Amino acid sequence: MFSDPGNVLALDNLLDAFGVPVDGKADTFDRCLAVILKHEGGYVDHPKDPGGATNLGVTKATWEGYVRRAVSKADIRALTIEKVKPLYRKNYWDAVSGDNLPAGLALCVFDFAVNAGPARANRYLQALVGSAQDGKTGPATVSAAQAFVAAQGERTAVQAYQAARRGYYRSLGTFSTFGRGWLRRVDETEAEALEMVQ
Repeated sequence: MFSDPGNVLALDNLLDAFGVPVDGKADTFDRCLAVILKHEGGYVDHPKDPGGATNLGVTKATWEGYVRRAVSKADIRALTIEKVKPLYRKNYWDAVSGDNLPAGLALCVFDFAVNAGPARANRYLQALVGSAQDGKTGPATVSAAQAFVAAQGERTAVQAYQAARRGYYRSLGTFSTFGRGWLRRVDETEAEALEMVQ
């Protein structure tokens, strides 16, 4: 999913929309989703974005897959945080085992899953922590991630994961169009993730 840097929502406003305290005492998923939605922004339909019509980071195709019916661009424009929140939990957060990862690292993997797909996000985590790269974060990957964090520290895990993401984005043919926004997103997500490190 591609974000429009001119269409960024304020994190405090998003946290408020979730009813989440801004003091950091939020549910980890809600806090991470607020960070992601800050980057995803509102409705966009960029001609170079293969996702087409997108709102709150949800493409038309993704929403159709989730609701199991065809939808219009008007339906996408009408999406709300409350409508998309269960999709984010099911399709992305649960797909990267976000509840079982340290909060800062969970944010990074979740954000990458939203932006580049859960399988890719999981493989990058697996490469980092030395587990089999099957694209699914199950018990073995979670255990390897927890061991990596215990040995190297969560700050190191966050920084190494985000560095790998930067390499991925630089390898894309659309980097010249979207690269600055992607790298800004990685930098800002890394800063948020480091604030979450215990």
